[in-house]
Amino acid sequence: MAQRNTWQRERVREELIAARGFVSAQTLYARLREAATGIGLATVYRALSSLSGDGAADSLQSPDGEHLFRACVTAGHHHHLICRSCGLTVEIEASEVEQWAQRTATRHGFTQAEHIVDIFGLCTPCAKART
Repeated sequence: MAQRNTWQRERVREELIAARGFVSAQTLYARLREAATGIGLATVYRALSSLSGDGAADSLQSPDGEHLFRACVTAGHHHHLICRSCGLTVEIEASEVEQWAQRTATRHGFTQAEHIVDIFGLCTPCAKART
């Protein structure tokens, strides 16, 4: 079933594109509230879920367990390097991870295996700022 592209969903998508790196639904909601859009928190969550499901947004769980979103740049399965300090996100190719995941699943008798791999660290400018 195709998702209706409401003005609220489009406005959430625009704010997600404007955000730098991954952001939480709460952060997007605060920005939309500041802009007096009238969009409620439940609508933000629904829009983000829909955008993520359609491949228009990446989603991941931060090391703290918070669910974060970002406007998707690359279609299809991919991985990220994410700065814990500033949120800079770099999409990476990880064929070795793909091969390892498939071999591991097969070795244990699993089929239709899926995985999520995101690497968190400090980008060069943030690492330099801490020294």
